[in-house]
Amino acid sequence: MLKQAIIPLAGLGTRLLPLSSITPKELLPLNGKPNLEHILDECIDAGIKEFILIISKKKENIKKYFFNDHFYKSILAKKKDKRIREAYNKLKKYQKMIKFVYQNNPKGTGDAILKCKNYIKHSHFLMVFPDDLIINKNCTKEMITLHKKTKGSIIATKIVKKKTVSRWGILSIKSKKKNYFSIKDVVEKPSQKKAPSNYAIIGRYILPKTIMKKLKNLKPGQGGEIHITDAIKQLIYEGEKFYGNIFKGKYLDCGTLNGYINSTIEIFKENNKWEFVW
Repeated sequence: MLKQAIIPLAGLGTRLLPLSSITPKELLPLNGKPNLEHILDECIDAGIKEFILIISKKKENIKKYFFNDHFYKSILAKKKDKRIREAYNKLKKYQKMIKFVYQNNPKGTGDAILKCKNYIKHSHFLMVFPDDLIINKNCTKEMITLHKKTKGSIIATKIVKKKTVSRWGILSIKSKKKNYFSIKDVVEKPSQKKAPSNYAIIGRYILPKTIMKKLKNLKPGQGGEIHITDAIKQLIYEGEKFYGNIFKGKYLDCGTLNGYINSTIEIFKENNKWEFVW
């Protein structure tokens, strides 16, 4: 059973400055709704029932966005607007599914995940990075299907150009099927010469609950942070089955200014295909 998703949101979003100086990057709009809502809707469509959002005190606007009942009630009391009513009803749906955990000191994704250890109910959970959007196909649904088939942990992956491998976490392949492969190792940002493949990690993981023990015992790595990939490597070495899911959708990086602009255009085109048909 896989019903929970962790979404780390405590990062400062410096790659999107100045847009993220006041508004959290996860609330920046993409074709009429915040980036974060695109992630939530994908996960809900795949069967996720509970979200653990990791924020910091500096990003409490995210919490306010979802739990701003007084504002909506005061507006709706004065103005019967169908659009606003529908927006508020959707937020109330999210409210029932969301809980918040705080990471006020940025010590890495591993540290963020560790703060959720008391909330994980089942053997595996989903982790999604909000910077990474995948459109056209539901990547989370694909991963859950593969998880049920293999009974293992899953990492979303895509082929990248060999000259760009040093920008990515790269997967080493043990054995390959049509749309997935068994993972032998994870190499963080290797040189082109040392890269074991050009299959890059994309920000969607199905992880075992046992990773919490590994994270707890990890010493801080580069930048004084606890890295999730270090814990994954340990689990693989100890025999935990990890598989790379070669997803079918189109990947969008929303974490940079150019990427955000491109993502806005691509999502608009996807949601308004009829306007581009002659």
